[in-house]
Amino acid sequence: MPNQKTRFIIFAALTGVFILLILLRYVEIMIISPSVQPVYSPQKNVIERGPILDRNGRILAIQTRLNSVTAWIPSIKDKKKTARILAEELGLKASDILESFNKRSGFLYIKRKITPTENKSIEKMINDGDLPGITLEPEYGRNYPERQLTAHLTGFTGIDNIGLDGIELMYNDILSPQPEADQETTYGNQIFLTIDLNIQYMAEKVARAAYKKYKADDVMILMMDAKTGEFLAYTSIPEFDPNTFTTASESGKENRPVTYAYEPGSVFKIFSLASMMEIGGITRNSHFYCNGKYEKQFPDETVVINCLGIHGDVTPQTIIQYSCNSGAAYASETVSILDFYLKLSDFGFGSRTGLPLPGETIGILKKPENWSGRTKPTIAIGQEISVSAVQMITAATAISNGGTLLKPHIIKKIVSPEGKLIREVVRTPVRNVIGSSVAQAILEDMETATRPTGTARRLQIEGLRISAKTGTAQRIDPETGKYSKNAFVASTMAILPTNDPRVIIYAVIDNPKGPEFYGGRIVAPMVKELVEEIVPILGIRKTTDKVIEHPGKVRIALPRHIEPGSSLPDLTGLSKRELLPLFSIKGISVEMEGEGWVVSQTPSPGTALKEGTVVKLKLK
Repeated sequence: MPNQKTRFIIFAALTGVFILLILLRYVEIMIISPSVQPVYSPQKNVIERGPILDRNGRILAIQTRLNSVTAWIPSIKDKKKTARILAEELGLKASDILESFNKRSGFLYIKRKITPTENKSIEKMINDGDLPGITLEPEYGRNYPERQLTAHLTGFTGIDNIGLDGIELMYNDILSPQPEADQETTYGNQIFLTIDLNIQYMAEKVARAAYKKYKADDVMILMMDAKTGEFLAYTSIPEFDPNTFTTASESGKENRPVTYAYEPGSVFKIFSLASMMEIGGITRNSHFYCNGKYEKQFPDETVVINCLGIHGDVTPQTIIQYSCNSGAAYASETVSILDFYLKLSDFGFGSRTGLPLPGETIGILKKPENWSGRTKPTIAIGQEISVSAVQMITAATAISNGGTLLKPHIIKKIVSPEGKLIREVVRTPVRNVIGSSVAQAILEDMETATRPTGTARRLQIEGLRISAKTGTAQRIDPETGKYSKNAFVASTMAILPTNDPRVIIYAVIDNPKGPEFYGGRIVAPMVKELVEEIVPILGIRKTTDKVIEHPGKVRIALPRHIEPGSSLPDLTGLSKRELLPLFSIKGISVEMEGEGWVVSQTPSPGTALKEGTVVKLKLK
């Protein structure tokens, strides 16, 4: 019995100690801890993401530091009140915040990367003691000062500052390299794009106006340096603001110049005719007859392609000038399916251009074994083939460079945080597609399209030689699988100046609404407006420009000084500062009216100055 009693006492004592420890821990957590705010140590190995800039160094994307609202659940005294306050200040639901408080037991993000206004309000309440358990945690983010203007190029980063689209995604490791262990902050590299922000703004303004006027599905304008393949402008409407990409529509975020494949229509004739010339099927002197349509009987079908009119006898030049469908279709009979396919492939159709932007389409250029009787003549006029806008403007570099296709560039250079040049992108020839004589012939034939009888006549600018081709393609009706009678893709390609190509512009209005839908009527004037704005910026001279010869010396007239004398000098054109000597002449008084420079005076110049003379001056 004594042993049992002893064991019971020991057991009871141990149990009591155990219970006491539990109570002490409870008091520590529930009573003492809430009064202690969690302490966060500064972030180590911070990565400062490098900026994205235009070719002239104007900022398109830059690192920012924003605070996030966090909570330490054990320190929150009144969960309902805290949830209500945070909901009001942060635009959240109080019920959602309260639910998070009840489900979690430790650290919690309430809202990440809040606005400066939200930050100011929350910070004040924390300092006033109104939000125990709530802290502001610094985080790094991204700001896009030009907003939607360059959104499809820059792309955007996610909540963790990792690239999710555009250049931000494709060059994520360049902009945000792995942190260096021995450094507190790792700085990313700078990426300069090829675009000129001023030209980009003009292109966006013109595209937006057309988008609204024609109630189009979308509008694209691309501008490229004809000699280097560098994009000077890259515009797609609708667009989005990368600063608020989470609320942007999917259509706004779609990067159509690289992802959207469509039938190009008659603009494609410059590539089909160039291909036929290079293959040897036609020459500049080849003749075909247009009676208003192309018609041919094949074993499995009768192919009929209607033309815009009856053009009679046509050559490659007039086929381009009048955009003759039947002429282009008849010309296609002079080359084989395989040769035609291979030459179009050389222009880059059916393959990606390699631009560093996600989701690039290859378009549709069927293998020769899948061509029907109508495929070759239909492709010749720009249908039954799908292309991207980037493919089209890239293919045009072969025409502007004497037959040599260039690789398109959107990156100009990459520079280290210290300013050291890491990589510079230069003109990159891909292959010779056509001979220089063929390229020159196509350029000259395209110029005739801007004549008063050509389809691109609304693009004509006095004193400036422009090679252009317009196009209007029927869209496929998704419900019937046939060509629609009221949905079109209107476009225009322009290369200028014809004699020394400097710029290529390609513009597309997709599915314009209203009575006008031809590329020559609605897109050519849009391109003309843009050309007139960018020509002075690029230093492209027109023959109508007035050139003033100047020796390079400027003679500057020194200010006239008024010396006291016997007569009043001519004061016209003098400023107030230059009139000060008048006040030193004894015996006269000076009255001035107005601001600026003297335009009239009383008495007149040469009047003798006598005792009591009043000089009245009027200034403007």
